[in-house]
Amino acid sequence: MNATSQTPTPPATGRVTSVDFFRGFTMFLLAGEATELYSHLIHSNSGFVHFIGTQLHHHEWHGLHFWDLIQPFFMFIVGVAIPFAVANRIKKGENNRTITMHAFRRSALLLFFGWALYFVDAGHLVFRFQNVLAQLSVTYIMAFLIRNKSFKFQLIFTLAILLLIDLAYRFFPVEGFNHPWVNFENLGAWFNNKIEGVKKASEWATLNFVSTTAHTVWGVLCGKLLMSEKTSGQKIRALVIAGISGLVIGYALDLLNITPIIKKIATSSFVFASGGWAILVLAFCYWLIDVKKLFKKGSLFFIIVGMNSIFIYLFFSVGGAGLLTRIVSPFSKLLFSWAGEMTTEIITSLGVWAALWYLCFWLYKNKLFIKI
Repeated sequence: MNATSQTPTPPATGRVTSVDFFRGFTMFLLAGEATELYSHLIHSNSGFVHFIGTQLHHHEWHGLHFWDLIQPFFMFIVGVAIPFAVANRIKKGENNRTITMHAFRRSALLLFFGWALYFVDAGHLVFRFQNVLAQLSVTYIMAFLIRNKSFKFQLIFTLAILLLIDLAYRFFPVEGFNHPWVNFENLGAWFNNKIEGVKKASEWATLNFVSTTAHTVWGVLCGKLLMSEKTSGQKIRALVIAGISGLVIGYALDLLNITPIIKKIATSSFVFASGGWAILVLAFCYWLIDVKKLFKKGSLFFIIVGMNSIFIYLFFSVGGAGLLTRIVSPFSKLLFSWAGEMTTEIITSLGVWAALWYLCFWLYKNKLFIKI
């Protein structure tokens, strides 16, 4: 181990580049989905490209694709940022009441925006809360409220909610919804039907906010670790051990037929496995960017997106990506129609993706950071 990893690092209250990179990279991938690029890839005749496209789509039910990790990544990195954000507000002289009120306002806005996206898309009043903003409104405020509790308390808290939701799915007593791991026949489906007032609602469970609270709380614990005076080597070691533990528990629950990995209802095995991957990715980013300084300049490309992550998510979700597609598509067809329809569509999607990034760059260059 080199000298750097043996030297205690002072408590970090400013920005940690790897955290900003992680958030930006996750949102950049979400922007890519809005361009419909991934849908084009899955229809490719190339086996490799088709495989990549498959990994950039959610698994239909039981199993895990790369894309199933994106929402957990975002909810996790929001948790990582909480201790840094609170420390910076304290540094600016804000008291605990002001900071807490800000957190509740932010949670309420996340819930409103999450619900409003469904309202805008449907064109009429609907009550759906399955998207990342709506889910995050709950996991964020829960993680914030217990952020100063001990490591042991926070860990037990997350294990307890995972156990309770697992038991709730298994023993829910309503006929027709008492098959815990069957699509549309479980507690999550029943809850969706009740709040949406329909007989068959979405297969994505609103109740996922219960189990995925663990992602954000684990993020807080990792953020506090990064802020600590431990050496970089000790931090990375702790992150790797935690990440591997999550993977072992999650995949073991699945392979032993105890609890299947199902993203759409956020089973406990899914939360452990996706949480483990999130922690390992954070460990790798921290090692690469903050310790080895190997990708610090290149990371700015993604950090730019992360600096206005909520804004760009709302922009492409309410039709911004579609608007850009209408602008870019005629030009790509004019210049590249000779290459075939599929290639032209892929080029169009890449152009839209570039335009979304440039919008974030323009905001960054002009020091416009839209926060909630």
